[in-house]
Amino acid sequence: MFYRPEDGHGLPHNPFNAIVTPRPIGWISTKAADGTENLAPYSFFNAVAYTPPQVMFASTGAKSDQEGTKDSVANIRDTGVFCVNIVEYGMRDAMNVSSAGFEKGIDEFERAGLERTTCDTIECSRVGGAPASLECRLTQIIDLEGDANFLVLGEVTGIHMRDDCIVDGRFDVLQFQPLSRLGYRDYARVTDVFSLARPDD
Repeated sequence: MFYRPEDGHGLPHNPFNAIVTPRPIGWISTKAADGTENLAPYSFFNAVAYTPPQVMFASTGAKSDQEGTKDSVANIRDTGVFCVNIVEYGMRDAMNVSSAGFEKGIDEFERAGLERTTCDTIECSRVGGAPASLECRLTQIIDLEGDANFLVLGEVTGIHMRDDCIVDGRFDVLQFQPLSRLGYRDYARVTDVFSLARPDD
């Protein structure tokens, strides 16, 4: 099968998200200029550089109570900071609750029953008990093609790792089983790993 996106795929559901998988989930916590907090998951998320460490996430679509975007991007524009919380399998239900399109000003930490913890390098909360959290300062917001598509880039200024996830000096993902997004309404968790040595190692 071949299709041009502008012509449509003819399938019951869009296959694009199912092709680009698995995708890590960035659980983005932000604070608005008025002090209210927001927490939302984004599966268009990844690390993009080592030195300095940098991450990105993309927001697609808009809410009627924000100006052409969603709460996360609006808050980051106003404050210049955000925190990426890593989602473990055990937090899947709370993550799903926080994905709802709540009205502006609704606190997803409270709605999802999550512990709120203070960040160290930025004015923002992070998810208490998350396997890891990356405190970030905004570097760029890039307008992407299409309506209300934005790419947010940030430099990581502080990293939290849960102590039980550090095994023999390594951050061990099997201790918490990262949740990843697949296509449609499907998810997966990491339950086993293997190593490959590069040819030039």
